[in-house]
Amino acid sequence: MNLQINSSSPSVRIHPTAIVESNVSIGARSSVWDNVHIRFDTEIGEECIIGEKTYIAYGVKIGDRVKINAFVYICNAVTIEDGVMISAGTVFTNDRFPRATTSDLKHLRPSDPDEHTLPTLVKAGATIGANCTIGNDLSIGQFAMVGMGSLVTKSVPDFHLAIGHPARSVGAVCRCGQLLTRFPADLKTFHADIDCPTCGLQYAIREGVVEELTP
Repeated sequence: MNLQINSSSPSVRIHPTAIVESNVSIGARSSVWDNVHIRFDTEIGEECIIGEKTYIAYGVKIGDRVKINAFVYICNAVTIEDGVMISAGTVFTNDRFPRATTSDLKHLRPSDPDEHTLPTLVKAGATIGANCTIGNDLSIGQFAMVGMGSLVTKSVPDFHLAIGHPARSVGAVCRCGQLLTRFPADLKTFHADIDCPTCGLQYAIREGVVEELTP
């Protein structure tokens, strides 16, 4: 295990069964639990939790205070911003048309990134529910929420709740996680000003765009 710790404090906790490859950066007060595998050149911020049996590929960037539950697969070209929650069993992907071999079936294709490797961005504060599959060449917006078991094939806007196979936006959620409203079938005609019933933060919704009004 060869890693860089972004703090002079011995506060990073790594379970003895975890595999942490070379040139991995882990921020202060982060925890890496049993049988996790973190590949080389990955960056993990401060106060993160990496749950058991999770795999994080090389070159992944993870912000501060990110919770990653057990059995999560995070592939190359994924960026996760601050305060994100990724629930158990979630799988990220980075190639829309993967093949194991060349077309004549005589040679394995390399696993290194190439022109077919597409990025995924999970923005600050978002939540991804358990057992989701996340496509590529897309983003999941700030404080958006993806319901459990969803298949995400296109970007999810900020503060949207997306569910289903494939996932579609069905409502808006607050920073605190409370459902603000369900969306009607025609978002183009939907305008609303909403106060969160749980924390009181205020939002304006115009044609599906959710804007924070609280300073």
